[in-house]
Amino acid sequence: MSGPGLREQTRALLRHAIEVYSGSPQAVGWLQHHLDRFDEPLRVAIAGKVKAGKSTLLNALVGERIAPTDAGECTRVVTWYADAPAPGVRMRLRDPEHPGGPERPLTLTRRDGALRIDLQGTPVEQVDRLLVDWPSQHLRRTNLIDTPGIASLSADTAGRAGEFLTPEDSPSPADAVVYLMRHLHAGDVRFLESFHDRGVARATPVNTIAVLSRADEIGVGRLDALTSARRIARRYRGDDKLRGLCQTVVAVAGLLAETARTLRQDEFVALSELAALPRADVESLLLSADRFGRTELDRPDAATRVALLERFGLFGVRLASTLIRQGVADPSTLADELVRRSGLDELRRVLETQFAERRDLLKSRSALLAVELVLSREPRPQAAALRAEVERILAGAHEFVELRALADLRAGKVVFPQEAMLDAERLLGGDGGSPAARLGLPDDAGHREIHDAAGEALRRWRRRAESPLTGRASAEAARTVVRSCEGLLAAPAYGQV
Repeated sequence: MSGPGLREQTRALLRHAIEVYSGSPQAVGWLQHHLDRFDEPLRVAIAGKVKAGKSTLLNALVGERIAPTDAGECTRVVTWYADAPAPGVRMRLRDPEHPGGPERPLTLTRRDGALRIDLQGTPVEQVDRLLVDWPSQHLRRTNLIDTPGIASLSADTAGRAGEFLTPEDSPSPADAVVYLMRHLHAGDVRFLESFHDRGVARATPVNTIAVLSRADEIGVGRLDALTSARRIARRYRGDDKLRGLCQTVVAVAGLLAETARTLRQDEFVALSELAALPRADVESLLLSADRFGRTELDRPDAATRVALLERFGLFGVRLASTLIRQGVADPSTLADELVRRSGLDELRRVLETQFAERRDLLKSRSALLAVELVLSREPRPQAAALRAEVERILAGAHEFVELRALADLRAGKVVFPQEAMLDAERLLGGDGGSPAARLGLPDDAGHREIHDAAGEALRRWRRRAESPLTGRASAEAARTVVRSCEGLLAAPAYGQV
């Protein structure tokens, strides 16, 4: 239920804090930075272990190969990608005395269709971050941040990731995190847990989603690999531990998505030649990567097949050639179908409903954490009113009350019957912040349909909140759901509450 009320309350708090700390340049700079962030796109960091496919997924989301996917030095640096009129890249050096600079322009080049960044001999250890400007419609609404691999063999690389994503004494520069994993391991749980237990504003899974990013590998390249991966993602979504740590889990074949968004005509021709072969021969070729690249074959030749394997993987080659055999006759149609099957569209929908719709809420959350940091680092008598205002916003703004209720439900602190539990989570915004998403209605539901559904939900949850059989904690959560239903009915034209 993010809206102008919370946004304006938080902006007013920041302006007041800037006045109170006018004698502290460092505090004012920090607070002004967070005030300016309200006018910037949402910042979404892509995190995960080494080889989880972070850069590949970023390229798929943008639709161009702008993030390096090899094991080069640039993958060891936090890299920000933002929309701009013209391409460019800057390198910000580490400087403890001046965290905002200095910056140095670098040269962008293309090699084999992918973007390359030359650090010009600067040791990686001296680089704080890379700032890549790139004209992109996707980046207009969301700045994407590619982070080094967590649990990297390089202590410096792993430390950079942790320092950026979970700093010890300040909020992360990112508003939200997409966490990539192959399977759910103990290390993944430990990392997700590091986002929590840090105060009211932090203790919520709302700013994190998890992605099974190499979903095609789960089925060892079979055509039904993504079906298997989606079943696993559904199972993870129902896991009590994971439900309390992230908003949802999505399965995506990242390599397939990236390649589909950047498909070339010559690749379509090669895949068509492959699809024209007897089906049994193609299946025999695709038994292993080694066999696919080494088998004697005139067209497509060995070098072309190796290139296809690097771009598509066994699963992608098998799926693309099958689709062409079934009648897909042009590169554009093939690309669209591969994107749909890769899971990228589902991920985009999740990013829209879970992050973009909550933009002001996530920005306010980061800002309140920033004010708390200033208050703890530079305590002063005249700042007492600021601390009271932070507490008032956290306790009184329904957006944060919803988040606490949602977190308590998912952590098992509040218990309802299963059907009521799912209903409560949805009404609290667990499946998205729009009225239709909260009420379980289609996106194109009309005003009357939304009004009637919201009225029925309000009556249903009022009965539960007022029932003498409802325990104290459950009744409090039910009253929060009631307030959310009232907000749905009160929203002008039933727009974003």
